[in-house]
Amino acid sequence: MVEEGQIVAAEVEVQYFAAARELCGMERERVTLESTPSDARALLELLGRRHARLAAVATRMRLAVNGEIVPGDHPVVDGDEVAVLPPVAGGSASAAGVLLCAVRAAPISVDEVLALVQSASTGGIALFIGTVRDHADGMDVARLDYEAHPTLAEREMERVLDEIAQAHAGVRLAALHRTGSLAVGDVAVIVAAAAAHRAEAFSACRDAIEQIKQRVPIWKKEWTPDGAATWVNLKG
Repeated sequence: MVEEGQIVAAEVEVQYFAAARELCGMERERVTLESTPSDARALLELLGRRHARLAAVATRMRLAVNGEIVPGDHPVVDGDEVAVLPPVAGGSASAAGVLLCAVRAAPISVDEVLALVQSASTGGIALFIGTVRDHADGMDVARLDYEAHPTLAEREMERVLDEIAQAHAGVRLAALHRTGSLAVGDVAVIVAAAAAHRAEAFSACRDAIEQIKQRVPIWKKEWTPDGAATWVNLKG
């Protein structure tokens, strides 16, 4: 029971993903805010002080509060659920032309994506297929591990595709991304854009894959043949 005038500490539940989880050595913890009101930027600084290995790259992390990626000045209050999201590696239908948007642990199909975007009004389909290559930054790669935020990945990917569809009127879009352990040659991501003309299809497909790689919270770990592993975009 809280007595009148008693100060109650504000606490948040923090969950760490991918490289952040490894740097902190834990999946989640309860954290007492140093001051109230507080914001996402102050919380990230606090987490950096709690975890020395995280501190070196804390400014490169993003925070999601209660299931939404937020800017640094977003308020953080007692009871919030916070996800710490490292830099990323590189659904249902909507009215904007997004026909498929999904992150899956199972192998993904080019045929599935193509079948969805085809239509009688389609004059061209641009298709991007991202596969696992056997090298990166001058080093051999044996396999890749992909990890995604369980709810934010598909949500943010659909936002990306919605924006692309709105910017390219009439374009039909579909995208799939794999998670889990992938061998060299495996398909990791597929993006298809269909339009009346090839120029619009090419442009929308390029915009979509670039924005997916920049914004969607999917992380990639590279494994070398000797068993060393590195999270992509957390080097240096």
